[in-house]
Order: sequence, then structure tokens, then C-alpha cells
Amino acid sequence: MNTVIYPDLANSCIFITGGASGIGRTLVTAFQQQGAKVAFIDCQQALAEELCLDLSAGPNPAPFFQLCDVQDIAALQQCIATAVATLGPIKVLINNAGSDQRQQLDQLTAAEWDQCLNINLRPHFFTAQAVAKVMRAQQCGSIINLSSNSALLGLTGYPAYVASKAGIMGLSKALARELGPDGIRVNSLVPGWVMTEKQQQLWATEQAVAECLSQQALKQTITEQDIAAAALFLASDASRMITGQAFIVDGGRA
Repeated sequence: MNTVIYPDLANSCIFITGGASGIGRTLVTAFQQQGAKVAFIDCQQALAEELCLDLSAGPNPAPFFQLCDVQDIAALQQCIATAVATLGPIKVLINNAGSDQRQQLDQLTAAEWDQCLNINLRPHFFTAQAVAKVMRAQQCGSIINLSSNSALLGLTGYPAYVASKAGIMGLSKALARELGPDGIRVNSLVPGWVMTEKQQQLWATEQAVAECLSQQALKQTITEQDIAAAALFLASDASRMITGQAFIVDGGRA
């Protein structure tokens, strides 16, 4: 886990979407270990409650979990309002929730296309809309939108996913320009192929991993901790003059 301490994150309220598993689980853990007040949502209740129990044993406050499907915008924004009422003004928003379900070009339906964007792109705007009101009052804040280097590489096999991840980078730049005068920073965090448990179970065959590493400048696989370390930096005052950027963590592949 990250060993760098960011004092300004202690006691700050952090809101994370998709925090029960994969990268999100590591994000929740990393910010909680910084002494932050972490609120997170997920649709996987059992995994989320297990994480909260695991993190309740240490000296820092246990995370505040709410069950939510990010496709339900009204519920999503209510979760943000509840987090503010419970923990205080949100300083950092991390839009992490996503689905990288594989799609066949000839078989992708309109409903599947809409569902992909409703998970991977639409929530990013409406969470930002909700927290912007809170952050404006503080004249500071950091919004971190997780994209993917698949949008930079134009990877095949999931066209709606690639489109949504490209959209995140455009949205982040637009929001950075609009919210900058209020002291709010907005950046895209762009991971490469992170070897989460899900990836290893479904798609990370020996051949596929070898091909990926052959295209990376750094010949090591990317971990959830690598992404969490970047998120901590982008959330903290250490990156106070960084906004509107695509912060790529992919071992030099894109």
C-alpha cells in the first residue's frame, strides 16, 4: 500500500463510486489509511460490508457505505447528499464505477450501448453536478474521473466501453475549464490494464498478459495500488495546479 502521507487529506470527506471491489476497493482503503472520511457506493452489498468490517479494526474511521446503482441518477445524487449530511462537505469525488463487459460489434444492441454509457459516462457528469455545489462553497475540491488507456489505443472488443472512456476525458477537460474559477480541479486518471481479481479470472490469459507487456515500456503488470497512489496525488494539495489533464498510469503503453 502507498507509503506517502498527504496531511491535507486527513479528515477530508472523500466520495468514491464503485468502491467494493477491484480498483475501487483499493481506493477506499488507501484514502481511509490517510485518515480521510471515506464515503462510497456500490451495488455489491456483501463485498462492501465486508470491506467496511475489515477497515473498522484500525485507528481511522470506518468507511461509510451506501447501496446504489450508478444508473439511478436520483439515488446517486441522494447518496451524495446523505454523505455530506453524515460526514461533511465533500472535498474529493472519485468516479470509479464502471463496466468493461466485452461486446461484439455485429451483435451490440441499442439497449446494451445505452447501458454501457449509463454506467461508464453519464454518472460522472451528474455526480460532478451534485458535488460542485458543495465544492463551490469551499472554493476548493478535486474531481477524479477514471478513464482507460483503451480509449487512447483504440482497443477492439468493446466499442461502447472505449467510446465512454474517451468521453470521460473530454468531459473532464470541459468541467475543469468550467469549475476552475471556483478552485475546483478536474482530472482524468487513465489506467492501463490493471490486474484486478476480475481481470485475472476472466481475461488475463498468459498470452494476453505477455502481449500487453510487450507493448509497455515498463515490463511489469499494473496493480490497483499503482492507481491508488496516483489518485492520492491528484486528490491532494500536492497537485494543486494540475487540472484538465489525462494522468496516464499504463507502464508506457499508450
